[in-house]
Amino acid sequence: MDQPQSQEVSENYSNPETCLFHVLFKAGALAFYILSALFVHNFVIIFVVTVFLAALDFWVVKNVSGRILVGLRWWNEINDDGNSVWMFECLDEQSLARMNKKDSWFFWWTLYLAAAAWIVLGIFSLIRLQADYLLVIGVCLSLSIANIIGFTKCKKDAKKNFQDIAQSALLSSSMRSTLQSAFGV
Repeated sequence: MDQPQSQEVSENYSNPETCLFHVLFKAGALAFYILSALFVHNFVIIFVVTVFLAALDFWVVKNVSGRILVGLRWWNEINDDGNSVWMFECLDEQSLARMNKKDSWFFWWTLYLAAAAWIVLGIFSLIRLQADYLLVIGVCLSLSIANIIGFTKCKKDAKKNFQDIAQSALLSSSMRSTLQSAFGV
C-alpha cells in the first residue's frame, strides 16, 4: 500500500547532507584515533590529525549544523570590561516549531554520543597508562563538551526568551483590557 506523501516526508530527515557532515568529522576523528593506534605509531601525527578533525567537527557543529538542524547558534565574546559573555541566537518560535524532529533528535544524540565515546576512550587510555593519548582525548572531549554546553545554554535561553515574550504579550493584553474597562474606552 502506498503511503501519503506528507507522512513520508515527516519520517525522513529534511537535511540529510547536513546530518552527514554533522557526523562525518566526529566519526572521522574517532575512527582515525582508534585505527591510528593500531597502524600509526607516531604520536605527533595522531595528535595533529585527530585534533584537526575534532576542530573541524567543532566548527561545523557550532556554525552550520546547529543552525540548520536545530535553529540554534552560540558564540562567546569578550566585552569592553574584559569579561567573557555567552551570546545566543535562535530562530523565532514559529520557525523552531517547523524544525524536523528527526533532524533535532539526530543532532542532540550524536553530540552526546561523541562525547561519551571520547570518555570511554579516555578510560581505556587510563587503564593502559597512556598519558600522552589522554592529551588528545582531553582536547577532543573539551571541544565536544563546549558544543554541548553552548547549545544547551542556547536552547534554555531560547525557551526563556519565548516565555518572556509570551508573558509580556499576556501582561500587555491584560493591561490593555484593564485600562479599557476602567476608562470605558
